[in-house]
Amino acid sequence: MPLNPWRLRLLCQLETLGTVRAVAEAVHQSASSVSQQLSVLEGEVGTPLLERTGRSVRLTANGHLLASRARVILDAMTEAKAELKALDNEPTGIVRVAAFQSAVHSLVVPAVSALAVDHPAVEVHIVEVEPDESSQALLRGDADVILTSTDNVDGQLRADFDVVPLLTDSVVVVLPQGHRAARDERVDLATLADELWTFEPEGRYMSNLGHHLCQAAGFTPKVVCRFNSYAIALQHVEAGHSITLLPELAVDRRYDVVTRELAPAHRRRVVGAVRGTSRSRAAVRVVLDHLREVASGLGEFAE
Repeated sequence: MPLNPWRLRLLCQLETLGTVRAVAEAVHQSASSVSQQLSVLEGEVGTPLLERTGRSVRLTANGHLLASRARVILDAMTEAKAELKALDNEPTGIVRVAAFQSAVHSLVVPAVSALAVDHPAVEVHIVEVEPDESSQALLRGDADVILTSTDNVDGQLRADFDVVPLLTDSVVVVLPQGHRAARDERVDLATLADELWTFEPEGRYMSNLGHHLCQAAGFTPKVVCRFNSYAIALQHVEAGHSITLLPELAVDRRYDVVTRELAPAHRRRVVGAVRGTSRSRAAVRVVLDHLREVASGLGEFAE
């Protein structure tokens, strides 16, 4: 009996998400329906894929092996469908890109604009995802391409991901015009211990990094505002109500603010990543090519 792609995808999601309930919520099905489909898959392969303990399940060694192979199979099927639709070798199909906030407007949107001219048959779907969540999005199959930073709390990217260096981006302190610290080319954070700060909401990437850098400089920042939007943070700084730390990519030059590198400098390596089997897909390749072209004009190339 041939293996059902839908059931293989459920198995992959179970390996990633950990519980049948989480898989059911992700695919908008009942938990009992997901369990039934996984039982059918076990019957199709003729070997136990799950260990059931009370109301919880976990993958057996065979289950992990099949999930690993299934990702390759599912990627190959997606690639085959795209190739069948291609005319005159023109890349076609949907490519889902997950990127952090500053990369969306500075890298992804310009790349998509160029793609619309160069490869109109490629449709790019974009979603904002925190750097420390993007690996899971790629692993689950929710994204075909992710943009992330190698210094995020997720640690090293998986060995089966194909990593594409894009650029090196500095974290800068953002100040209102006329601020005393703007006189220096680089700023020691310790000299800003008494300032009022704007950060992202607690738990987000730049909030965690900002707190870490300030504490390393010997103080706990007094945070008076927390915004999801970098644009609102820049408005608050521009008005002279606070200062902030942002990736240089996030600083929109339409705002009348001053940026200074830190002393010592803090730089992050921005990369793209795809599942190893996806890079051969023509539409994914042209998206990566356009991202690299945009990145080459924005900052120091990341090796």
